[in-house]
Amino acid sequence: MSPETLPPRVLATPLAQEWIERLKAAHGDLMFHQSGGCCDGSAPMCFVAGEFRVGGQDVLLGMLVGDTPVWIGAAQFAYWRHTQVTIDVVPGRGSGMSLEAPEEVRFIVRSRIFTDAENDRLQAAGEPPRGDDPDALCKGVVRPC
Repeated sequence: MSPETLPPRVLATPLAQEWIERLKAAHGDLMFHQSGGCCDGSAPMCFVAGEFRVGGQDVLLGMLVGDTPVWIGAAQFAYWRHTQVTIDVVPGRGSGMSLEAPEEVRFIVRSRIFTDAENDRLQAAGEPPRGDDPDALCKGVVRPC
């Protein structure tokens, strides 16, 4: 099953996409890591690409705005695997170290449960790539390597 036919595990609202582009213009390539409870609860944290080290316990949910990976810890993914995550932006400042904090906005997560049919397609496709896979950013996403 090709990645194009799978429901995306992660999306961004138009406002979040605008903020990602703004932050990319100011800081360069970015990455997200979906926190599992530390640093502002379970907020998505935005970092300059490479500032947060991912490893075998991190799962690639997908890419936003073309080339911005979104990772989640494996333990958190176990709970959220049947949930589509949508990153959004709201006014206010979070207490974490995410790049948007000084801008007086914060990234948040909205979600929905995949339908049974979507969940079946995702399960048939196999496990998403993990951070210890050198080709993780090439697998499961519509992006050439």
